[in-house]
Amino acid sequence: MDFRRYAYFDPLFHEYAEFGSANIRIDSDLVHGHSTLAVQTLQKYEMVQQVGVTETVKRGNIMKNKISNTFQHFNIPARFNGAVSVVKSGKILFQEAFGYSDMPNKIANKIDTRFATASAGKVFVATGILQLIEENKLEFETSIGDILPFDLGAIDKKVTIKQLLTHTSGITDYFDESVLDDYAELWRDFPNYKIRKSLDLLPMFTDKPMLHQPGEHFQYNNAGFVLLGLVIEAITKQPFDKILRERIFPACGMNDTDYFELDKLPERCANSYIYDSKSGEYRMNIYSVPAKGAGDGGAFTTIGDIQKFWDNLLEGNLISRALLNEMLKVQTHDNDYFYGCGIWLEKTECGYFPYFEGLDPGISFISSYDLKNDICLTVVSNCGQNVWKLRQNILSTQCGHY
Repeated sequence: MDFRRYAYFDPLFHEYAEFGSANIRIDSDLVHGHSTLAVQTLQKYEMVQQVGVTETVKRGNIMKNKISNTFQHFNIPARFNGAVSVVKSGKILFQEAFGYSDMPNKIANKIDTRFATASAGKVFVATGILQLIEENKLEFETSIGDILPFDLGAIDKKVTIKQLLTHTSGITDYFDESVLDDYAELWRDFPNYKIRKSLDLLPMFTDKPMLHQPGEHFQYNNAGFVLLGLVIEAITKQPFDKILRERIFPACGMNDTDYFELDKLPERCANSYIYDSKSGEYRMNIYSVPAKGAGDGGAFTTIGDIQKFWDNLLEGNLISRALLNEMLKVQTHDNDYFYGCGIWLEKTECGYFPYFEGLDPGISFISSYDLKNDICLTVVSNCGQNVWKLRQNILSTQCGHY
């Protein structure tokens, strides 16, 4: 989903847009999991040796104070629910989880918690497509009408793979963001529990007229990536997520990344929550997103696995350098927003830096890579909080000091 045109779900969304370093409260029950920085702090003070009970309490107090100072240092709000990772040149500067994966039962988010990531999964599908291109099983200029074995309805059969990858296909999206502000509204007339595979989404957009001629201009489009997932399935004769499990995730060591059905979530998966302004309470998003992700997103992953994906992608372990350059090259843009092949590009004084992101009801995610300073920053929230502002604050106030 395109976060730029999406209404916020959480009452803290605007609060996070304004938070600063002052008056940040650290609640002990909102800070959980392994903290690499905390361990480094203990090592720095040479307090990792066996000590007595009194010294253990002292050590714990010192660590708590250092962690509290660190959270202020990174401008992380006390009520943030999710996880943050900052890695520079392969060294973890900060990795921590906050809040709860299960609010009623107060089960804490941890470093290895699997979070839903919404549209972030588009980059995995794009990588899978690029692998097929590298194997000469597909070309950028291949028309979808020559590959997909089903009736495309009103969709122009001459739409190419590259146009799908770059959001320039002209296909009408199944979620028209110019008409609907809330993705959850989409499922009031079409039961979300019926969406278990990419084919299930086809009736929602194939009969809609084209918005414009293929290749005419950029318009963010989820339906195009649903089709890309189906292209992978048409060529490999396997579900797209099975192909990602076999060809991308294992190659990166991403053992905690997969596509799950919401009513069959495995261990360590965080529930995602939407704030209900009427009741003043949070509710789960299970009726507001598809029951299982498709080619346009829906993967569950950890902040550690995302780091592994970046490392392997940029090292050329997933696709060739030539295709990687094509992926990370500006292919199209919409005003100040730039896009490559399945990945966003941020324009800076030092060039374009890649990032991918996702936003659904109760879900917000962004992961970016500063290629010049070799800094990878990932922020995810299972309450749909403003991870973009948090990322900006961390980058602007901290990363320049390392």
